[in-house]
Amino acid sequence: MTGNRIQYRMAKQKILFGLFRSAAVLNGLALFAVVYFITSRGFSALSWEFLSQAPRDSMTKGGIFPCIIGTLCLSGGAILFALPVGVATAVYLNEYARPGKIVGFIRMAINNLAGVPSIVFGLFGLAFFCIILKMGVSILAGALTLGVMSLPVVIGSSEEALKSVPDTYREASLGLGATKWQTIFRVVIPTALPGILTGTILALSRAAGETAPIMFTGAVFFTPKLPESLMSEVMALPYHIYILATAGINIEQTRPMQYGTALVLVLLVLGMNMFAMILRYRLRRKMKP
Repeated sequence: MTGNRIQYRMAKQKILFGLFRSAAVLNGLALFAVVYFITSRGFSALSWEFLSQAPRDSMTKGGIFPCIIGTLCLSGGAILFALPVGVATAVYLNEYARPGKIVGFIRMAINNLAGVPSIVFGLFGLAFFCIILKMGVSILAGALTLGVMSLPVVIGSSEEALKSVPDTYREASLGLGATKWQTIFRVVIPTALPGILTGTILALSRAAGETAPIMFTGAVFFTPKLPESLMSEVMALPYHIYILATAGINIEQTRPMQYGTALVLVLLVLGMNMFAMILRYRLRRKMKP
């Protein structure tokens, strides 16, 4: 009987591992298919002119340089807002807050906020930032909208990173006479920094590809000028793809530009993800004794 049970468990383990491997392979194949599809159709559009000039002739010629700059401005502004607010919230929830109804309500609100569709964030940004705060369609309004959308992911990843710090670190710091704030600021946060930054950059790299939150708040159909201030309106890669594919004058003529812009956006997001991985690796190496 014992031998039969061992064989049954081994067979069950092989089946489950096979399912896990199949799921991993399917995810990899899906990613490869998407990247190959976009690359095969958009690579021919890439050129120095395409990357360094503004669109012209009803966006049928020229490049996407203003779109690249606008996407970087919106993403950079979003991370400047989401990172300090998200980390501060995570520090409060993990280090200061005591279990209770208020904390439970805050966590429920954060979890619900993570499930809100991006179009709702766009309408919220339009109503609150653009109209009530009178920011208009601008980099500031779009960046704040993306930052608010990214907050649940930043808070969650930051809190998990803080939880991964061993309690012995806190106890040793307090035992040496440091205050709780000094312990958090000089011991806990630096130790959790790789996880915090990785989660934040991954969240913002996803936000960089969102169209709905910025189409009402920060991005416009066409502007050949580069932004001059935070109150300037900008073009953005995801919104530019949407315009070329749905509202352009010559949709078929701009097909290579559509795929070329999509390829640049994919490369930009992959670059941000690679930056997060390299940053995490270097920070962890510095922390090793």
